[in-house]
Amino acid sequence: MSSTTRKPPPSRLGRGLSALIPDAPSSQDGAALRTLPVEALEPGPFQPRGGMDKASLEELADSIREHGVLQPILARAKPGQDGRYQIIGGERRWRAAQAAQLHEVPVLVRDLGDREAMAVGLVENLQRQDLNAIEEAEGYRRLIDEFGLTQDALGQAVGKSRSHVANTLRLLTLPGTVRDLVGNGVLSAGHARALVGTKDPGRLAAQIVARSLNVRQAEALAAAENRPRDPATNRPKRDADTAALERDLTERLGLRVTVKQQGKGGEVVIRYGDLDQLDGLVRLLGGG
Repeated sequence: MSSTTRKPPPSRLGRGLSALIPDAPSSQDGAALRTLPVEALEPGPFQPRGGMDKASLEELADSIREHGVLQPILARAKPGQDGRYQIIGGERRWRAAQAAQLHEVPVLVRDLGDREAMAVGLVENLQRQDLNAIEEAEGYRRLIDEFGLTQDALGQAVGKSRSHVANTLRLLTLPGTVRDLVGNGVLSAGHARALVGTKDPGRLAAQIVARSLNVRQAEALAAAENRPRDPATNRPKRDADTAALERDLTERLGLRVTVKQQGKGGEVVIRYGDLDQLDGLVRLLGGG
């Protein structure tokens, strides 16, 4: 089966790869865009992704049946085997193309060694939008471990800010049960970030799921958990300023007032004993 060679489209990977490997070839060096039979390709040894969702894979296959493979698969020639190619980026597109019963796919073939192939594979996958936060964090950790990068250099390589990289890496400090909830889509990255640094993130994660808390509510739950607790009641201790404010408001209104802090905000609770007290409070607040 014949193949064609064309000029490859511009790649986003050149800058990322040079940040990881200063002497690596540019994104166009040794690159050729070809049409290759699907059976000539195989998954590469440096695939950073975990399992692939069957439903989303079928959705992609449906799209490919209608529109074809719009973005080329990134591959290199398999060492020691003529006519065989290892996928560096785009294994999901390759599998979906097979499900769509395509016989050929567009492939961008690059001349890369093992170290460069690993770097490109990691960066290419981290630039995708469908990774969950744990997959993203594990990719960052692999890049740091393999290439000795600082978080600043890593951010430049993948096009993210240093703070984003740092906050994502912190998710790996969570216990495996919580990371699984994020990986399965039960908890969002925002929920998970709220749990980092708490004493019992597994228990809090279970509460968030059971109560269907949003991220802001999860942050408030984690903030309350981290406050010092009163040994007598096992409730979070109230700081002196909040207690003083509660006393002042109680004296001014003649009703019991409680101030609850929730992250950067909070709520003020005013308790009344009967409708007369409520009417008096309404008049007072209305300036009557």
